[in-house]
Amino acid sequence: MLAATPASGGIGSGQQATAGHPSLDPTAPREVAQASLQNTAQNEPAPDLFLNRELTWLEFNRRVLHEAADDRTPLLERVRFLSIFSSNLDEFFMKRVGGLKRQVEAGVLSRTADGLTPAQQLSAIRQAVMPMLTKQAEVFAKSIRPKLEENGIHLLGWAEMTADERQNAERFFRQNVFPILTPLAVDPGHPFPFISNLSESLAVILHHPDRGENLFARIKVPEMLPRWIRLNPLGTGTSAANPLFRFVSLYDLIRNNLDDLFPDMLVIDVMPFRVTRNADVEREEEDAEDLLELVSEELRQRRFADVVRLEHGPDPNPWILNFLKEELEIGDLDVYQVDDQLDYQDINTIADLALPHLRFEPWTALQNAALADDGVDIFSVIRAGDVLLHHPFESFTGSVERFVTAAADDPKVLAIKMTVYRAGDDSPLIHTLIRAAEAKKHVVCLVELKARFDEERNIILAQSLEKAGVHVVYGIVGLKTHCKTALVVRQDPDGIRCYVHLGTGNYNAQTARLYTDLGLLTCNPAITEDVVELFHYLTGRSLKRDYRKLLVAPVNMRDRFLEMIEREIENCKAGRPARIVAKMNSLEESSICRALYRASQAGVEIELIVRGFCALRPGVPGLSDRIRVSSIIGRFLEHSRIFHFANGSTDPLEGDFFIGSADWMYRNLLARVEAIVPIEPRPLREKLWEIVQIMLSDHRQAWDMRPDGTYAQRTPIDAEPHPGTHATLMNLTRQRAARAAGLALKA
Repeated sequence: MLAATPASGGIGSGQQATAGHPSLDPTAPREVAQASLQNTAQNEPAPDLFLNRELTWLEFNRRVLHEAADDRTPLLERVRFLSIFSSNLDEFFMKRVGGLKRQVEAGVLSRTADGLTPAQQLSAIRQAVMPMLTKQAEVFAKSIRPKLEENGIHLLGWAEMTADERQNAERFFRQNVFPILTPLAVDPGHPFPFISNLSESLAVILHHPDRGENLFARIKVPEMLPRWIRLNPLGTGTSAANPLFRFVSLYDLIRNNLDDLFPDMLVIDVMPFRVTRNADVEREEEDAEDLLELVSEELRQRRFADVVRLEHGPDPNPWILNFLKEELEIGDLDVYQVDDQLDYQDINTIADLALPHLRFEPWTALQNAALADDGVDIFSVIRAGDVLLHHPFESFTGSVERFVTAAADDPKVLAIKMTVYRAGDDSPLIHTLIRAAEAKKHVVCLVELKARFDEERNIILAQSLEKAGVHVVYGIVGLKTHCKTALVVRQDPDGIRCYVHLGTGNYNAQTARLYTDLGLLTCNPAITEDVVELFHYLTGRSLKRDYRKLLVAPVNMRDRFLEMIEREIENCKAGRPARIVAKMNSLEESSICRALYRASQAGVEIELIVRGFCALRPGVPGLSDRIRVSSIIGRFLEHSRIFHFANGSTDPLEGDFFIGSADWMYRNLLARVEAIVPIEPRPLREKLWEIVQIMLSDHRQAWDMRPDGTYAQRTPIDAEPHPGTHATLMNLTRQRAARAAGLALKA
């Protein structure tokens, strides 16, 4: 039986991530909280009302780290979560810490909603991150590594290898590593080399045999080589039934063969290090004549951006450390000591081992019941009724890709329009659009060049589409296009009809297997006409504001959400049913938060399922008594957005339901183009209500947020193991597929 995680202990439940910044006392009188909400102006700092965005994000990453610490998680998946924690932290430093450091350098003293200046936020971030790094190292060294050894997976130090293994490793070094390495000396004739972002290096102190002064050299660890080299692919004691895996670190391999790189020199000391650079490069879009050239230039600038973090291994050499700080122009607060695993993303080699008993049960997405017959024309299926898709439980290939492929191949289709934010490498959808353009269909693709860290990929993608004759648009100046929309215009027997897919996630086949997302396939004219107008807004100069069904940011979305929250308040005051259930990735937009506080004070019951950071304080007497915030963390990344408002109805299925691409964040509501669509057919609403109820009753993957911004993981009821949200949804999908197959056989 799997052990339950105590609600009062473990990662995410003990340490307060908001240390050092003002905190609302949850025992304070109700009048204090009410007065704070009423008396604080919309744009003034209000520490009693809001938590810090950066620190609450770090709390989210703490929950990710917990998955690595939790022995209920399969062993190799625990290794993977260590890697995900590190990858998340890298992006956080590049984007968020980089932006804060730029503000400090510019002398910005303005305070965030929770009352912190940029400098105070940087200090608080460091205080929060350091214990997490210690915890990560402890989890790996004291829990995961011993478990790996129990299962025949040995990560060896140089001294732990046998003589034969060292001989084989040295041979591998000479043949496969030595020719790639380029030691770079630093002296009056050789300037300090450029250290690229997230590159891993060895810093070496050398002495000439005849002189005693320190000489510095840097060795870049080759990016194309795995960081863990398997010593025994066919080694002694292994078999298909009982494999033995013995690995040596690439770092150790290089470190113990330095004499080959520096013959006749004395190697005094070696220190591994890693550099993180700022990715928050300033952009002046309004003055740009060519957005493509602007983003290309931004990528060039980012490569040479300032260093925001230096990581090094334990027991650093003081001389090397000071030398690096001086050359990289950083201070003590930018330096972080980690363990021998300089970057835990390097252990993905171990996480990828083909050992099914140490991984989550395999999952292959099943077909949505409405689309179960591959031989049926998908457009006739959509005409018969709206289809709600739920990935990765239901197949992305068999639904979204099928929809676009059918449009490309159907001679009755006149036009295809689509937004692309992160399509991924070698996306089949992109090839399909190119094929449609070559078939002389009118194909329009809005490619968002400003999707951070995907800019280069999107530039290449856009150029490929243009060469094939696709009309490529780069979006609206000053706004990212984040909506997930595909429009197909078809000549049906009864006239021209539009078909639409609106989703919560990217058109990306890879992430569709890892992220939970929803999508709607519809030919409802009230929705498709809005989507046609939305594309006119994106590609032309339309200023349309009166969409019939869609909530479109930055046009009407925030106002519509505020109106619906106020409607719940009025319904509650009038004695009618009032309820708000909202699921999203992040929550911080201040006017939405204030409206939710007012709704709670009026008596509206509010359930928020927020996977990532949340700046709102739940459960504060007099302020947010009726607001509950939970977070679901597990094998799939929760990415779908669902919004429900009771609208005076006792039956939740009679209330209003929406899905879409936007979180309740300032950037989504006011600085991006987003689309939220209502879900109206009752069976589809039942499916959405089922999803949120499964999450709200989860006692395996769910965490409850406290007023101070920390979280407590729920424990199983009656000490019985709970399958959790993702396993429950997998089982339900299997059951539905089996029922659909049974009905098909009877037919």
